[in-house]
Amino acid sequence: MTTYKTDKLRRWRLVLGGDDADGTGCQLGGDDLAMDGALGMLYEMSPEDKEKNRMNVGKGASNPHVARWLGDIRRFFPSTVVRVIQKDAFERYGLKRMLLEPEFLTAVEPDVHLISTLLSLKGIMPQKTKETARLVVQKVVEELEKKLSAATRQAVLGSLNRAIRNYRPKYHEIDWPRTIKANLKHYQPDYQTIIPERRIGHGRKRRSSLKDIILCIDQSGSMATSVVYAGIFGAVLASLPALSTRVVVYDTAVVDLTDELDDPVDVLFGTQLGGGNDTPRALDYCQGLISRPEDTIFVLISDLYEGHGSGEMLERLKNFIHSGVQVIALLALSDDGRPSYDQHNASAMSAMSIPVFACTPDLFPDLMAAAINRQDLKQWAAEHDLISQA
Repeated sequence: MTTYKTDKLRRWRLVLGGDDADGTGCQLGGDDLAMDGALGMLYEMSPEDKEKNRMNVGKGASNPHVARWLGDIRRFFPSTVVRVIQKDAFERYGLKRMLLEPEFLTAVEPDVHLISTLLSLKGIMPQKTKETARLVVQKVVEELEKKLSAATRQAVLGSLNRAIRNYRPKYHEIDWPRTIKANLKHYQPDYQTIIPERRIGHGRKRRSSLKDIILCIDQSGSMATSVVYAGIFGAVLASLPALSTRVVVYDTAVVDLTDELDDPVDVLFGTQLGGGNDTPRALDYCQGLISRPEDTIFVLISDLYEGHGSGEMLERLKNFIHSGVQVIALLALSDDGRPSYDQHNASAMSAMSIPVFACTPDLFPDLMAAAINRQDLKQWAAEHDLISQA
C-alpha cells in the first residue's frame, strides 16, 4: 500500500509541476526529474522566456538544446504522446522555423503532418537541411507504404481479376477449382460427379492496361495531408501492371508527376504546397491524357474552392462524364476529420451524378476496387459512413 501511495504522489507531482502549491511534498530523482524538466521546458516557461524563444528560433547555425529536448521526450513518452507535445511546441513557440535545421529534424518524431509542413518549407530550406528532410520524408513514406500497399494490391487486384474473369472459356482455359466451387449445388449423387453448368476460366491476357486511372490533386495549402497520401497511393497504383496510372498536381500551374511514380519521395518533393489553384486548367490538361474514356477513372482530390472558375470547372467535368469517364471527387484523403470545402460546388457536382465525399486512407483501396467494379459509389460512401454530399 505504501508503494502504491508513493507512486500516486509521484504521478501527481509530475502532473502539477512541483510548484509550492502542488501539495504533494514529493521529491523527484533520476529519470523522473529529467522527465519533469522536459515537460517544464514546454509547459512552465514564463511569457518573457516564451517570447525570447520565439525571437531566437531559427537564428544561428543550430539549436542543439531543442534537439536534445526532443530526444528527451522521445525517450520518456510513446510516439503518440510525443506528437501531441511536438504539436504544442510548434503552436506555443513558433518552432516551424526550427525545421530548417538538420539537428532538429533528426530528433523530431516524423508523421504525415510533419511531412506536410516540410514539403511546404522545402523552397526555403538550405541544401544540407533539405538532404536531412528527404531522409525524414523517406522514413514516413516507407512506413506508410508498408501499411497501405498490401491492402491496395489486394483490393484492386481482386477487383481487376473479377473484371477480367472469363465465363466462356475454352477447355484449356477452364479454372477447375473455381468452376467446381461454383457448381457444387449441381452435384449428382447417383453419378458421383458435378455438372459444370457454369464454367469459369482464367482471365485472358490483354496487351493494354485494364483501367486508366488519373489522380488530379489540388496542392493548395489546405490539402497538404491529402497530397501526401495521394502521392503514396499513386505510386502504389502505378506499380500494378494491370493499371495505367497518372498523377497530376496543380495550383495555378499544372505539373505531371507520372514519370516520378517509381519513387514516391520524388513525387512528394515534386509538389509545391500552398498558393492558389486553377482547377479548370488542370482539367484541361487531364482531358488530353484520356484516350479510353469508358475505361478511365478520374479522381479529383480537392476542397473545390475555385471562386470565379467554378462554372468552367463544372462544365469541364460535365464533358468528362458525357464522354464516358468515371469521375470521383474526394474532398479530402486524410484522417483529419470533417474537411472544409465549397458546399455549392460539391452540391452541383453531386447533381451531375458525381460521387462527392471525403475518404480516409484506410478505405481508399476499397474505394478504388468499388470504382473498378462500377459500384454505386454514393451508396458505398453511405455504407462506410463517409462524409458525403448527397
